[in-house]
Amino acid sequence: MTNLHAEDPRRYPVVDLCRLFGKSKQGYYQRDLNRPLAKAVEEDFALSYIKSIRAKDPGIGGKKIWHMYKRQFGEASSIGRERFEGIIDRYGLKVRRRMRKPRTTDSTHGLPTYPNLVKDLIPTRANQIWVSDITYIPIWRSRSEYYFCYLSLIMDAYSEEIVGWSVGHSLETKYPLQALDMALERLKSSALQPGMLIHHSDRGVQYASEQYVSRLKSNRIVISMTQSGDPKDNPQAERINNTMKNELLKDSHFTSIQQVRAAVDAAVLFYNDERPHMSIGMQTPSQAALLTGERQKHWISYRERYIKSSLGLV
Repeated sequence: MTNLHAEDPRRYPVVDLCRLFGKSKQGYYQRDLNRPLAKAVEEDFALSYIKSIRAKDPGIGGKKIWHMYKRQFGEASSIGRERFEGIIDRYGLKVRRRMRKPRTTDSTHGLPTYPNLVKDLIPTRANQIWVSDITYIPIWRSRSEYYFCYLSLIMDAYSEEIVGWSVGHSLETKYPLQALDMALERLKSSALQPGMLIHHSDRGVQYASEQYVSRLKSNRIVISMTQSGDPKDNPQAERINNTMKNELLKDSHFTSIQQVRAAVDAAVLFYNDERPHMSIGMQTPSQAALLTGERQKHWISYRERYIKSSLGLV
């Protein structure tokens, strides 16, 4: 067979091209006699070529494939770039662009911050430490266009229970406040005393804002913040973000914020009431919330081992 990687397009007999892509030679030669048929044949050839290149390089962009197509078949036998890329789009062969990651934490605000009070603390009951964070979820306008909404979560560090959440259009403080208000509602039936609950977060502007800090103080909740931008300073919050996005909402394709809110609502119910957790002895968070004392982990916490060792407890 003719070498299809040669530089001279005149070395590609029509019969070889038809055999390569499984097309009819008769159909190719009839393209000028019947223009609609010719257009279909041309696009069918282009589609076959695109698929053959993608089989070798799944991530190659349409523009590069078009240039390869022109180089292999010559200008006279090629179709225009817009039409070529239209074929790629119409058949769902467009490579999804690498999603940009929005910045959810701005700690360059100049607002008062607070020391990390939980780095050496192991919780022994629910409502002793809450950890908070914000993550992003894409909403798709089309196959290639998207924007972000933002999920604010508050989790109990002892029970692993999600006690508050909110999905917002932006990073405005009002959305983390909604998550906090949801968590505070759950405390109405609890015998919470001053100084018994610590709220831990990063030093983002939302958590350092006057509104958020005032809400915590008015409910006599102690404030704790990370001392750097290192995710290891708030590992449980990072872990629940990952579980929410890459497990509970995995492969979800949202086209509206209402869909996100409904999905998160269902995910939180499942997570709290049905999903077992290795960090709490394969119980559910709602079951663990009723317990006190050391948690029975199904994995080794080197952090807790270090804390116990430094306190002479092991």
